[in-house]
Amino acid sequence: MNLEDLRNDIILKQKKGLPFIASSVLIWLLIAIVTSLGFKQTMENILVFSCSCPLLPLAWLIGKQLKVDIFSNENPLGKLGFLFTLNQVLYLLIVMWVFNAVPDKMVMVYAMVFGAHLLPYSWLYKSPSYQLFAILIPVVALILGNLFSATILAFVMFGLEVLFTFLLVKEVRAAQAE
Repeated sequence: MNLEDLRNDIILKQKKGLPFIASSVLIWLLIAIVTSLGFKQTMENILVFSCSCPLLPLAWLIGKQLKVDIFSNENPLGKLGFLFTLNQVLYLLIVMWVFNAVPDKMVMVYAMVFGAHLLPYSWLYKSPSYQLFAILIPVVALILGNLFSATILAFVMFGLEVLFTFLLVKEVRAAQAE
């Protein structure tokens, strides 16, 4: 298989990473709930980090429903997608620094890192939605995170993820129709 065939294969078999994006809807809803409960800043930030813990099990469950094996190694580009994800893990070190240095801005930086890590997937999945949200999310997070509370930002992130999921579903359907 050539590179384009591999990309087309992973688009169809992984449904453009839809299980992970759909999971992020629930993660951002959890973050919005946590930030609205009035915990002290340190506890809130610890809980916000904890909200990401169910990402993999949620993606696996959603993948099962969508008939996507999120752990498939059949396509070598799956390893590339995993490498793209590891970028976010490294960027979380910045979020951890913000946790101590500017704790009230941690959710903002977390959202920016989340959004920015999506950009390479726009190439992998030939996805204008990934490209749009990889740029839109960090910019919106920066603006809203400096103007409003973490709760407002988290609820906006939840809304953006719902929209992103909807657009990605449309892209997946179009790819399957080709």
